[in-house]
Amino acid sequence: MNYGKWLYQQKRKVREAHKKHQYHHTTLKEIRLRPETDKHDLDIKVNHAREFLQKGHKVQFTIFFRGRQMLHKEQGYAILDDITQSLQDVAKVERPGKMAGRRMTSLLVPK
Repeated sequence: MNYGKWLYQQKRKVREAHKKHQYHHTTLKEIRLRPETDKHDLDIKVNHAREFLQKGHKVQFTIFFRGRQMLHKEQGYAILDDITQSLQDVAKVERPGKMAGRRMTSLLVPK
């Protein structure tokens, strides 16, 4: 028997086994926003998040505040609420919106 041929067949068997094995490694995808992000831009980012969630990834929304924007944290909470409402059919909230310094983060996981 040809050793090179046998080695090739063994590698092919391993590759086929990996293809048939349905595992998915979940990763954390981050989407960054600003408090004054426009509605259309926000919709595009929400659609990207929807795709990530359908693939089985976790999605973290991060809103960055600068300077006087820190006075209007309620805008950030409103944005995060809108996002969770629009994605509630494919995701659930693992960590609700929370301030950490100048950042506000929320974590969504697929249902």
